[in-house]
Amino acid sequence: DGDPHFIIELPGRNDSLCFNINDVPGTIFNLVRDPEAGVFVNGQVIGDKKIPPDGKINTYFWRFGIVHRTLGVSLQVTTQYISVSQDGKDAKLLWTDTASLKGPNVDVVVTKDGSLTVTLKRSVKFVILLHKVWEKHPYHRDYLGFYTLDTHLLSPSVHGLLGQFYHGIEYEVTDLRPGESPEKPDATMFAKGHQLNVTRGWQRDFRRDVKNGENVPCWFIHNNGSGLIDGAAADYVVSSLFTTCVCVNCASAEALLPPASSQDAAAAAVNLRLYPSSGSGPGSSGSFPKRWPDT
Repeated sequence: DGDPHFIIELPGRNDSLCFNINDVPGTIFNLVRDPEAGVFVNGQVIGDKKIPPDGKINTYFWRFGIVHRTLGVSLQVTTQYISVSQDGKDAKLLWTDTASLKGPNVDVVVTKDGSLTVTLKRSVKFVILLHKVWEKHPYHRDYLGFYTLDTHLLSPSVHGLLGQFYHGIEYEVTDLRPGESPEKPDATMFAKGHQLNVTRGWQRDFRRDVKNGENVPCWFIHNNGSGLIDGAAADYVVSSLFTTCVCVNCASAEALLPPASSQDAAAAAVNLRLYPSSGSGPGSSGSFPKRWPDT
């Protein structure tokens, strides 16, 4: 969530690893890539409305593209709306309502101004949280947080900025020593053949408390996760929200994209002020279909 921060939970070790990825607004990162399972997730960051007095522009995830190539499912999730496509049938939901949509291969549940749960048939479950910021804030924008459940259902070859950690990681922490802050000691970590300087700190996890979050202790890896992630952060930059692999001349899930008009509008909104509409929408009134609309 925010900056953006990445938290890698390791339940078997009762510990977490964390790192930040900083890049220019508009950059699209591959988060999950599993060609064997057919699952791909990319996320695009957006910057502050204007440069803050300290000169540091924060970046946030503001939209995600989710593709299950095998099931013929794609979703675009932005801070304004959620569009769902399956086998040529399209539906759109708004964050301003509580609504659900049940399809043969995907279930979607939206909690008003809060969370989106995407359950793919016999596959992973994604939870996306909407973090709303005061509309008149001079700098910050609404942004999205992304969480994955049931990662064991993905193949051993899953990769991406997040996916590479879904089946765990071996590491060792030694030489605990004072850091710049008394409550944040430094240490040496050995992981993936690298020796890293890490700092004990915490990140906020918003799954249980969307508004305030809760502090999760973790080992922070500096320099965009260098040494912890495979390669460099730039290796995970992709050209479009629905690209299904990270390489030159890759195939993409163009057949699964929402209509071109909505894609173009979303792309043009990268540098605009993004907030959910204030008007009422389908869902809470019961007008939104509980099944896929007929074409």
